[in-house]
Amino acid sequence: MESRVSQIRYLDVTDEKVADIILKLQIPSYMVEATLINFYDIPPLKDKVETLQNCGERFFGYYIGNELCGAISFKVEGKTLDIHRLTVNPKHFRKGIANQLLRFIEEQVEGIEKLIVSTGSENKPAVEFYLNRGFTIEKLVQVSEQLSLTCFEKKIAR
Repeated sequence: MESRVSQIRYLDVTDEKVADIILKLQIPSYMVEATLINFYDIPPLKDKVETLQNCGERFFGYYIGNELCGAISFKVEGKTLDIHRLTVNPKHFRKGIANQLLRFIEEQVEGIEKLIVSTGSENKPAVEFYLNRGFTIEKLVQVSEQLSLTCFEKKIAR
């Protein structure tokens, strides 16, 4: 009998099999974002196993039983944690997985004074998600005629 217990654990993205599993999670998740923002040239949709293996990000995954249902990745520079990816399998949207992953890294990573993240400005669910979790909008960046990014910041009180 398979356990349905959920847990968050470190993912070694340099392992080819792990990178492949992350990629299979990431593509459908970012396709939803691409559809929302009507822009399909976003970098995560171009990733391959090799680009994930060499991205230099730390990954944590949210599992239900043996299924990877969500993942978060980041880099730390000084006292700033820069979230690069926060993905959830679309069949697991609205189950609190992204919130649990975000809370996990806020609690686990020592010495951080702020978190930063960006998302497509037209990705209203993501914009609301970050605003509802204490992030503030720092700036809007017009990447191209078709794409605008909203950049967020959250100060960490310790």
